[in-house]
Amino acid sequence: MLLDDTLLDDPRRLQDADGGGLLRAAAMAGAQVRATEEAAIEGGIERLVGRDRPRALVLLTRPGVGPASAQLLAALLGPACPVPVVLSDVVPGWVGALDVVIAHTDDPGDRVLAESVELATRRGARMVITAPESGPVAQAAAGRALLLPPRIPVPGALSFARVLAAGLITLSTLGLLRADLPALADELDREAERDHPMHESFVNPAKSLALRLADRTPLLWGLDHAATAVAAHGALALASFSGVVADVAGYPQAVIRPALHRAAVSATSQADIFADPDDDEGVPPRVLLLAVSQGPVADAARMAASESLRGADVIAPAEEVTGDEALRAALLAVRFDLAALYLGLAAGRLGGPGIVSPAAL
Repeated sequence: MLLDDTLLDDPRRLQDADGGGLLRAAAMAGAQVRATEEAAIEGGIERLVGRDRPRALVLLTRPGVGPASAQLLAALLGPACPVPVVLSDVVPGWVGALDVVIAHTDDPGDRVLAESVELATRRGARMVITAPESGPVAQAAAGRALLLPPRIPVPGALSFARVLAAGLITLSTLGLLRADLPALADELDREAERDHPMHESFVNPAKSLALRLADRTPLLWGLDHAATAVAAHGALALASFSGVVADVAGYPQAVIRPALHRAAVSATSQADIFADPDDDEGVPPRVLLLAVSQGPVADAARMAASESLRGADVIAPAEEVTGDEALRAALLAVRFDLAALYLGLAAGRLGGPGIVSPAAL
């Protein structure tokens, strides 16, 4: 990747490169949360979803940001959740009037989801859907499910905050999870300010992260289930906006892949600091250990991983902000969105002047 890192600290060039306004769109995560909460209340979520505990909670994982957001919701609920949580691409055949279904799509023509909506609502399941307000999905939901179309227009890959907010308010309404959406929105606004294009790389977390990932293969390894879900979203953001392929795994899964784990240990060892990268074949890895949860189990996992990978980057939002687990996860997801955009802009992969011509080197 030919990276023009000087572009990142030149606001005027950044603005010229970002002709599509993607950085501004990514900074609207807090506004997405507020708008989604407002839409859910206006749409009558308490009336349509109710407060009765469901027999099962079904989280549909249609393409886009849906799978990672569903994984995060399941992680936030955890093993203590009093109802079964099912992640599926389509509604299970047993779905019925005692169940609640949460779904998301950016594709108004997603006929697979439309069929799932038709089946679930016909059988009386309570359903909350974030989707465009036209097309087969919206038609299937009309009058029978709570449809939350986007009120803040952003590209689908930048809609994680909206989808998460819809899930959180649904779970909060059902009494399965406590969620402070106003606090979440406020913190995402503060994260957008920290990552503002006017701030230089050494004080801008998203720009710093982008530079750490440049010319590396990111290994995004979660130290807890919520962090692993955010890692999956981070990989989507990097692939969508910077063309970077990242490995995603929970740390226990990463450990049992010996070849890659050995490469990670080598890349994070003290000896590696003095290595000549030109002597290595391929693109060297960059290990990022992501931590969202807190407590003895999370602390033990972090200690074990840090002992094995002494030079790895540890990204733990709890060290920077106060707030619940959902807030920390959402903050980290937004930071990956902005880092991926900065990386893509600096590499010229988003159609701007940031690309460096080989002739100029």
